[in-house]
Amino acid sequence: MRTLYITRHAKSSWSEPGLDDLHRPLNDRGRRDAPFMARVFRSRNEPLDLLVSSPAVRALTTAQVFARELGMAPMAIVEDRHLYLAELPALIKRVNTLPDTATRVMLFGHNPGLSELAEHLGDDDLGEVPTCAVLRIDLPIDHWNEASMGLGTVVWYDHPKRHPELQ
Repeated sequence: MRTLYITRHAKSSWSEPGLDDLHRPLNDRGRRDAPFMARVFRSRNEPLDLLVSSPAVRALTTAQVFARELGMAPMAIVEDRHLYLAELPALIKRVNTLPDTATRVMLFGHNPGLSELAEHLGDDDLGEVPTCAVLRIDLPIDHWNEASMGLGTVVWYDHPKRHPELQ
């Protein structure tokens, strides 16, 4: 059994028009939502073996917030340039090359790729995964290279707008 957590980066800022996309930081809502969703995830008591993030500031910052909330060292995050704005084929390739020593992995990245990955691997029509959403897909496989279309089960799906206390 393998468990994949898919986490879309928290809301990013567009306040600096000249800033390139890779370097866009989180906005106020993103800085509020990321720690909140990390605490919600921590309350589930589901340990992680590996965090893999796009190098984009907004994704990496979200991953760092989760690592901090989970008591993991920042160097526990593997930055993967192939996750930056990755489309479905690149995301599948990345999942298929995850180390088998890690059975519970959280990916941090971007839409539309993450939404497509969730629907490709899972058994649920989730639509567009909103910012700072986290979902769990269980895959009945022994090796990551066996992950394929429709094989997984979406166990749970959560995002900030499901929590009225944030609104």
